[in-house]
Amino acid sequence: MAIKNSDFTTLYNEYSVLVYNVALNYLQSVEDAEEITQDVFIQLHTSLHKFQEKSTLKTWIYRITINKCLDFIKHKNSQKRFFIFGKKSQNEVELLNISNFEHPGILLENKEKAAVLFGIINELGENQKTAFLLSKVDGLSNPEIATIMELSISSVESLVFRAKAILKEKLSNKFEEYRKKK
Repeated sequence: MAIKNSDFTTLYNEYSVLVYNVALNYLQSVEDAEEITQDVFIQLHTSLHKFQEKSTLKTWIYRITINKCLDFIKHKNSQKRFFIFGKKSQNEVELLNISNFEHPGILLENKEKAAVLFGIINELGENQKTAFLLSKVDGLSNPEIATIMELSISSVESLVFRAKAILKEKLSNKFEEYRKKK
């Protein structure tokens, strides 16, 4: 499928907010979400001709965005480990601040609580995190998530259920620690 500039502009206008929000939910950083959004649309521009229409365009864009986020996290984590074990980076501050919580959709007074919540979400396995974020943050249905993740609906249900159980347990532990401090 050949794409014209006007078609790409329409595609960007239709999906840029979705891509940005998914990236922001994964990475909790405005700067990183903007970078991922740019990367996703560069990939879309160069590989749209490869889209085989086995799924919807929206599903394909979700997949690309999630994969870019996961790759980004892996890359940052490997940089962090490399820094711990050896050579210092030119930008030491960036490596030390990888886990800063910066989400513009959360009110200032709730940032500490949200940082704890997203910190625990970030500890989930990739599939659990993806299923949970798509379900509870993006509000997608299990069939939509199953299509995006290329899993069965029952697998998605199981992932969301386990993610919620883990979050409930870890949040209750955090709450207990907090109560003991007071």
